[in-house]
Amino acid sequence: MKTRPEKLKRIYTGIGMFLFPIVHFYLLEAYTHSGFSMVRPWSQLFNIVLYELLMLILFFLFRNLKWALRAEGIAAMIIGIINYYVYTFRSLPLVPWDFLSIETALSVADNYNFMPSIRVVLVVLGFLIILFAEGFCDLELKEWKWYQSLFSVISVCIVITGFSHVLQQEDFQNRHRMYNKLFTPVRVWQINGFALTMVMELPYLTVEKPKGYEAKEAKEILADYEPKSAEAKKPNIIVMMNEAFSDLAVLGEFSANEEYMPYFHKLWSGGENTISGYLHVSVCGGNTANTEFEFLTGNTMAFLPWGSVPYQQYIHKKIPALPSYLKKLGYQTYAMHPYHASGWDRDTVYPLMGFEHTEFLPDYLYREYIRDYVSDRTCVEKIIDTYEEKDADAPAFIFNVTMQNHGSYGDAYANFTPDITVEGVKSFSLSTYLSLIKETDKALKVLLDYFSAVDEPVIVCFFGDHQPNDTVAQPILRLNGMSYQSLTEEQTDLRYQVPYLIWANYDIKEQTNEDTSANYLAAKMLEAAGMELPSYQQFLLELSQSYPVLSAQRLENAKGESKDLDDEEEEILHTYQKLQYYQLFSIQD
Repeated sequence: MKTRPEKLKRIYTGIGMFLFPIVHFYLLEAYTHSGFSMVRPWSQLFNIVLYELLMLILFFLFRNLKWALRAEGIAAMIIGIINYYVYTFRSLPLVPWDFLSIETALSVADNYNFMPSIRVVLVVLGFLIILFAEGFCDLELKEWKWYQSLFSVISVCIVITGFSHVLQQEDFQNRHRMYNKLFTPVRVWQINGFALTMVMELPYLTVEKPKGYEAKEAKEILADYEPKSAEAKKPNIIVMMNEAFSDLAVLGEFSANEEYMPYFHKLWSGGENTISGYLHVSVCGGNTANTEFEFLTGNTMAFLPWGSVPYQQYIHKKIPALPSYLKKLGYQTYAMHPYHASGWDRDTVYPLMGFEHTEFLPDYLYREYIRDYVSDRTCVEKIIDTYEEKDADAPAFIFNVTMQNHGSYGDAYANFTPDITVEGVKSFSLSTYLSLIKETDKALKVLLDYFSAVDEPVIVCFFGDHQPNDTVAQPILRLNGMSYQSLTEEQTDLRYQVPYLIWANYDIKEQTNEDTSANYLAAKMLEAAGMELPSYQQFLLELSQSYPVLSAQRLENAKGESKDLDDEEEEILHTYQKLQYYQLFSIQD
């Protein structure tokens, strides 16, 4: 006959077996928001079921309830912390394909401040208390054979796989009010919960063929846009994609103690031989490689899973891109980045896109540092040296991705003293960021002053890859009555805008307020240069007349109206999707 303590222990174990996975769910969400109030009721239930099924897999695997619960709790605690920092540093949550970017993330981790907030400390403390309490769940499958455990694990895996498949069905999602608008990743995660969101995103690890896609049709469409003229201008082309370069004034008015980009503003507002406007990008606070991808290929992240990184997921063979096209025209093609070659797999991807010469941090023999990154001034000097050393009888295409303005912005450095302040704001991060932008502005002037004096025709395209993270933007938002935690759709769009300019040392038609998106920018640059465009870029140039902005964040028609990306009535958008699939997956350049 069992004693009272033994009965109480069995009751405790039985309750704990089902209660503790529920607590794991709510604690993981608690790092950033309340799972009770923000995650929708059905989604809370589905998350809990996922946690319970995972616990059963671990239980049958370990044959010990205490260690199964603790294993799940430790995993939830660690993944929650990772998600918290990913969200803090890049304003986006963790997604399945982020695990392909671990090496890139680790390469810049030393430059971020990992001091936990009080909230994080309290959540971790909560996990530790739960882990201690789980130690009293005394249930072991001592008599089970290995094949019984294996059969049970496989059985639960089949159940969780089937359940996940159901969760991924759009009809089921709609019936149960699961939020599936993937172009708003933070909202997806906060409304659905972390585990459910990860399950919903798994199908997007691969890209399905567009409806009605035929490679032959795509090839025939592109043939209609083939260049007609054999003659074309071939100016030298310099592209500088500047890390985190943006003008936060787009978020609202603020007053700084001095102008933080005087040279750029002068050109951007109507400089001679200059085209300027806002560039709509598909990322904010991180994922630089996606803006690169859109610019160099003309493809848009709007037709790919949000948060995905094509450099790492989809580019495994030669693909048509701007450098490969220019190489065919006789250009010498250079890609430069003053950081590690392995970041975003650039050392693998750049040659597949047509770059003949690639240079990374070790190739910057003489370098100045601002904080822990190579300065933009050093990048400018590298561009100039490369131009001077190129073959005299061949034009150059030089593509430079900078590093100076990379986050984080909260640490002090002996080699850099922020000197830009904003009235009514006490934010070291904002001061650091604006002071870095001032250094970029100085470097840009050096670049354009040099190419103003050369005899060969040169066109320069300068733009930012994305805005900085929410920590930097929040003071400006607050000054204008906003918060990054409660932005409207229209306000969120502002976080995906960076200024750009196209400048030439010869006569081109000046234009201002020419807003566009990263997928169109190369076509606009080639058109401004007076060059013949490849067929795909010619198609994009025509498409931009109907839809001047097309990114993963925003689709805007010629009237300035925002539209939904899934409007099946817009045949030209579906054609673009087919051509992009053809360019990215069906042909080899």
